[in-house]
Amino acid sequence: MNRRQMLRLSTLLGACALGAPAALAIAHPDEQFPIDESDANLVPEKFRRQAVSYSGPEKPGTIVVDTANRYLYLVQPNGEALRYGIGVGRQGFSWSGRADVRWKQKWPRWTPPAEMVKRDANAARWANGMPGGPTNPLGARALYLFQGKVDTLYRIHGTADPRSIGKAVSSGCIRLLNVDVADLYERVKPGAQVVVKQRGSRNPEPRPTKPEPQLQAREETIKPKAQIVKRNFNLN
Repeated sequence: MNRRQMLRLSTLLGACALGAPAALAIAHPDEQFPIDESDANLVPEKFRRQAVSYSGPEKPGTIVVDTANRYLYLVQPNGEALRYGIGVGRQGFSWSGRADVRWKQKWPRWTPPAEMVKRDANAARWANGMPGGPTNPLGARALYLFQGKVDTLYRIHGTADPRSIGKAVSSGCIRLLNVDVADLYERVKPGAQVVVKQRGSRNPEPRPTKPEPQLQAREETIKPKAQIVKRNFNLN
């Protein structure tokens, strides 16, 4: 092996070492539209996808949405969860409770509600629906939440605007970075339970024999193509 080959091998090994752990990142081949993974670098570190420990009552596969603190948790086995930073729209603050993911869609079509069509000329252009794509408000993926046969009109969806993560925004429900909602989409199965908590609300269907969820960060923090750092977080 010559010097040039050694340098190339060293570079490749370094890139592997700095990549996200395999358990925390899912590849998205054959994507219909590009998903910019570098958006994660524009989000405050605490809102980047990361593994945390979990001691709450929810079963693995359950999604827990904490609107007050702008986090979404996907409960994992062995006392762990994946935590994603979120932006919360006006509709996102309007409902709390339990539901299930009835269906999910890649690059979903968006149809603005009637009241938005009336007040917004741009939305009126898409009264019959806006095709999926990079400029669609629902982003790269959407999860649709139902209670029984009733559509809650609550959505977990993507966004191409990293500046909105960690904030309250004017419209929409629960938004994640496109790269994060694509990751969540691959992990969540139809029928998965979702628990949405609002500030000041009690845990839906509380279980008095078990403690409230307590979440603390493990060592790894996802930061694409960047060094893994240690952080500590608590959800009270």
